[in-house]
Amino acid sequence: MPLHKGPAKPDERPATVNPFYGEANPVGGMTEAPPQHRLPDGPLAPSTAYQLVHDELMLDGNSRLNLATFVTTWMEPQADVLMSECRDKNMIDKDEYPRTAELERRCVAMLADLWNAPDPAAAVGCSTTGSSEACMLAGMALKRRWAKRNADRYPGARPNLVMGVNVQVCWDKFCNFWEVEPRLVPMEGDRFHLDPQAAAELCDENTIGVVGVLGSTFDGSYEPIAELCAALDALQARTGLDIPVHVDGASGAMVAPFVDEDLVWDFRLPRVSSINTSGHKYGLVYPGVGWALWRSAAELPEELVFRVNYLGGDMPTFALNFSRPGAQVVAQYYTFLRLGREGYRAVQQTTRDVARGLAERIGALDDFRLLTRGDQLPVFAFTTAPDVTAYDVFDVSRRMRERGWLLPAYTFPANREDLSVLRVVCRNGFSSDLAQLFIEDLERLLPELRQQSRPMTRDKEAATGFHH
Repeated sequence: MPLHKGPAKPDERPATVNPFYGEANPVGGMTEAPPQHRLPDGPLAPSTAYQLVHDELMLDGNSRLNLATFVTTWMEPQADVLMSECRDKNMIDKDEYPRTAELERRCVAMLADLWNAPDPAAAVGCSTTGSSEACMLAGMALKRRWAKRNADRYPGARPNLVMGVNVQVCWDKFCNFWEVEPRLVPMEGDRFHLDPQAAAELCDENTIGVVGVLGSTFDGSYEPIAELCAALDALQARTGLDIPVHVDGASGAMVAPFVDEDLVWDFRLPRVSSINTSGHKYGLVYPGVGWALWRSAAELPEELVFRVNYLGGDMPTFALNFSRPGAQVVAQYYTFLRLGREGYRAVQQTTRDVARGLAERIGALDDFRLLTRGDQLPVFAFTTAPDVTAYDVFDVSRRMRERGWLLPAYTFPANREDLSVLRVVCRNGFSSDLAQLFIEDLERLLPELRQQSRPMTRDKEAATGFHH
């Protein structure tokens, strides 16, 4: 057995320890509350820090019972593991994480094929943090193409974008940030989304494009994209104006290809130049990932694409964000691989069946009137019947929250501001069993609501649960 001698001189080099493993005062962790709006003076034990954060988050709503959000609230454990393994990978470092970059490229190719691009190999696209960023990118491409066609008049002329008043707020942001005039087609009567002919009539030589929404967030209805393209075809025949269409398919672009295969809305229509979707909505991935695709490179001006020599690699990039985790892109590829077309069809059809069944049961109640029935997006909206005066939709929303259900109530926009509704978004994970519990709770509330002398909500702006 060898003998060891001590060092010739004392070791003056201190051991390096991760600060997270450093000393924490166990008594202070039990008795001293840390400040909430400035950094604490010293560390807490990891278990103490965890418990403080965990306990406060318990006061959030239950995401599985959130009928307001379109965003995915359930994935398989295997997807959770993959996301955990990839959360430290920076999506922008394509040279360092080439396989993650390859999975992103495959997702773009799969979507190009799914959306019937004339030549999927020629389609171009990218991942984003969600549909809002994807819409911004699509709008930028539309504006730049218009500016190049009108170089003799721009920047003197003011560009405009035509869309329904029901579009998601990201389009208002785009018009504000990029100085584009929004031209909004109002709602009329029982039409709660864009009218194709009205949209065409708003177009002129300064129109950069028309946005069609495949699945309005207000009521779940598809906008008639083929009819919109036909109206713009007729406009071009009369005036020579060639107006491109962008399809905001945040939700519907991952529903229609599987359960509405005969619906023509995508790149089969030559006027559709670009499409976006939210991978984190009916793409069935946790937030946040979105996708933007263009029919071909001709629809995406080259000058918008930056080629960056970044960390040793030449990288083309088109995004508003730069660093972001690769986990969601990997999860999207996993889901595409896991489900395939038949799996997606089964999931989306089941979700639609739940929505239609729940809508039918609510429609059978004398207290309510259905606006939509969940037969397009698995989403439907309903309001109180004309003879109901004791309560309103905001009372229903508030009382259902007491039972754990997050049921949004909101007022429609211009021309239908008289209409306030409740909306139910059915997602994968909102099962028929949960729908049964929902309808039981709603029916249990009605006798109490009917006994009110009047609606209890005074500030309807504060009461609304619709923010997305």
